[in-house]
Amino acid sequence: MKKYLLLLAVAFGIFSCSDLKEEIREDITADVANELVEVSSLLNAAYEGLRLPYQDQSRVWAAQEHTGDACLGPTRGPDWDDNGIWRSLHNHTWSPTHAFLSATFSELLQVVFNTTNILQFEPTPTEEAEARFLRAFVMLSVVDGWGQVPFREAGANLLGNADVLGPTAVVDFVISECNAIMADLPDGDAHRANKDAAKVLMMKALLNKGTYENRESPAFDAADMTSVMGLADDLISSGKYSVSTNYFDNFAPNNDQISTENIFTGLNEGGTSSGNVRARWFCTLHYNQNPSGWNGFSTLSNFYDSFETDDKRRSADYTGMTDVSGINAGFLVGQQFDQTGAALEDRGGNPLAFTPQVAIQESGGDLEVTGIRVIKYPIDYNNGDNVDNDYVFYRYSDVWLMKAEAAMRNGDSGTALDMVNTLRTARGASTLASIDADAMLAERGRELYWEGHRRTDLIRFGKFLDAWQEKAASGTERLLFPIPATSLASNPNLVQNPGY
Repeated sequence: MKKYLLLLAVAFGIFSCSDLKEEIREDITADVANELVEVSSLLNAAYEGLRLPYQDQSRVWAAQEHTGDACLGPTRGPDWDDNGIWRSLHNHTWSPTHAFLSATFSELLQVVFNTTNILQFEPTPTEEAEARFLRAFVMLSVVDGWGQVPFREAGANLLGNADVLGPTAVVDFVISECNAIMADLPDGDAHRANKDAAKVLMMKALLNKGTYENRESPAFDAADMTSVMGLADDLISSGKYSVSTNYFDNFAPNNDQISTENIFTGLNEGGTSSGNVRARWFCTLHYNQNPSGWNGFSTLSNFYDSFETDDKRRSADYTGMTDVSGINAGFLVGQQFDQTGAALEDRGGNPLAFTPQVAIQESGGDLEVTGIRVIKYPIDYNNGDNVDNDYVFYRYSDVWLMKAEAAMRNGDSGTALDMVNTLRTARGASTLASIDADAMLAERGRELYWEGHRRTDLIRFGKFLDAWQEKAASGTERLLFPIPATSLASNPNLVQNPGY
């Protein structure tokens, strides 16, 4: 009878608060293994396994946003130094031992392992499809950041070294997987893998394929761009989505009920169980605001200045937040007030007035107020640390802009311009007279700021190595992150990326 090599600790939740220890067993048969394991629990654990690498402020989000031109984590006197770990992301001076990047790589690959592990325990067709989607979703994140992905088939010998897939193989795998599982994925429920999410994942893979294959000089295959547009048309014509009347509803504590855009989200259950989406407001708010934040991250003035005054994405009062604390959604700049209209002060008794000016290393009497702050997710005041805002992975306006970009790259600037202007009009911005790559990148920045897409977009548009505020021009090695030393030591099939 066939024996299974089973990692029991993973099957029973290696990351739970318990005294479980890893135990590799070669004496367990398939029948016994299937009796021991409850696939639905493993699948739910896989969904929860997305929380740390994607929702925490120091993982995928930091890799995508702090390395770009719309986010800065300045050192404020003795605060936020952390041995330069945040500065090195913005400056593009990270090393192979960067703790956040190394942890992100490992945690993403743990999700790949856990979802693959599910497949050997006789999941239902729907459970299998969901696990395979989650695996493909995470694998695309890994190849986006590191350019190579360790991978084992279900049931493979865990004592052997995992194979390593390169960019083309990963993109082909993601597209093949999505097509293979499409019929078995659920139709709806943004909290779970679903058919529409799989279509967006394929769009992401196809749009970035040329970039992953040649980051210094990407090529965009016309057939791939046509496929992107076709997938977008499927979603647009479905009638299930529309641009939300209130932009910030997509990120609100009850966004699962009021957003008309969200396609795939990470479930956070208010007061019960959630990831660290609350970090999106704690990391930027001052100590004397409500809630008392960590007074850290800000955006850059050049990015803020790219918004028109009437653009709804720039700033808006939000019911349930502004009336509770005085804090508006979007960008916080200038004098800050509480909900009664009383002017707030910093810890030194000076006006709490956030300035556009900000340096990567701040000192002096105004270091608490430098930098425009960002509130993308309206604050949940009702659920303590386990906030109710579902974390947004994919939403409709991104689909809309991906189709516009694909049309532009295929030479159809008329369609691209019409689509961008339709979105801008919905957001209260004026229409553009023309569209080119720079304008398209800028619009993606305004629509998707602080959502974890900026690095990928900057690389695809050939701008990631440019100089910008508080950053000099970068070398081409920065187009990939370094493979952690521990991963290289444990798997000789991995190869360190150039320049590290």
